[in-house]
Amino acid sequence: IVPPRLARVTWLNVWLNALVAVACAIGIVGTVVPVLPGALLCAGAILVWGVAEGGHAWWFTAIALLIVAIGAVLKYLIPGRHLKAGGVPSWVILIGGIAGIVGFFLIPVVGIFVGFVGGIYLAELIRLKSVADAWPTTVAAMKAAGISALIDLASAVFATAVWVAGVVALAVTT
Repeated sequence: IVPPRLARVTWLNVWLNALVAVACAIGIVGTVVPVLPGALLCAGAILVWGVAEGGHAWWFTAIALLIVAIGAVLKYLIPGRHLKAGGVPSWVILIGGIAGIVGFFLIPVVGIFVGFVGGIYLAELIRLKSVADAWPTTVAAMKAAGISALIDLASAVFATAVWVAGVVALAVTT
């Protein structure tokens, strides 16, 4: 006789949880390595888990998706304010963004960061005509890029932690 608590565990549950765990691990690594998908992969995997599990899993899914959504907004809002406070004009940020996109395709893994920071530096060098004057805004851009990556990483990790809590809670209460 199978205890009632273990009766609900099926191979589908085991495989689904394993696949979501792998997707979340790839998503967490992807927040640091730009070639891989990041927090959105975690959110998508957790959403699939919530749909498949149903019931109370939706509470955990909703909380995890909310965390990723808030992180997605904050990863642009906070660094943008940091750049503005550092005296970086909007058009320089735009040049940095375009250079980041180009860098993404030219230099594997780190190209987006190198392109963004390099684009900011070159735009500021052209604008201010001095290496010494362009460097402080470049440092502000590097800090902003780091803050953005940390916010994305935190949202992926916290969303995954909520999912793990959901898996454990559903396993214990069923």
